[in-house]
Amino acid sequence: MAKLIRMADYRTRAALVHFNRTELTLLLNLYARRVASGDWRDYAIDQGPGQAVFSIYRHTRERPLFTVTKLASGGYAVATGGREVSRSGSLCEALATLDRTPNLTTV
Repeated sequence: MAKLIRMADYRTRAALVHFNRTELTLLLNLYARRVASGDWRDYAIDQGPGQAVFSIYRHTRERPLFTVTKLASGGYAVATGGREVSRSGSLCEALATLDRTPNLTTV
C-alpha cells in the first residue's frame, strides 16, 4: 500500500522579508523630497527570496536609478547601476547615501 506524503511538510519556506511601516515612512519621505526637487519620478516595491526591494526611477521606462534592499539578515543595501554603494545595519544610515547624492545640473 502506498504511503501519502504531504509535500508541504518537506518544503522549506524562506522567511518573507518586507518593509515595516516605519521603514516605508522613511523611504517615502525621502522619495517625496526628491520628487519635489524634480530628481525622481517613480518607484516600485518588490519581494524576492530573502529580500525586499524599493526601486527608484528617474523615468518609468528606464532601469532603476537606485535600489534599497532589505536583506533577510536584517541589513540594508543601496545600489546604483548594479554596483553596491552602501551597506548598513540601519536604514537611516543606508539612506544617508541617497541624501548626499549630488544633483546634476547642466550649464
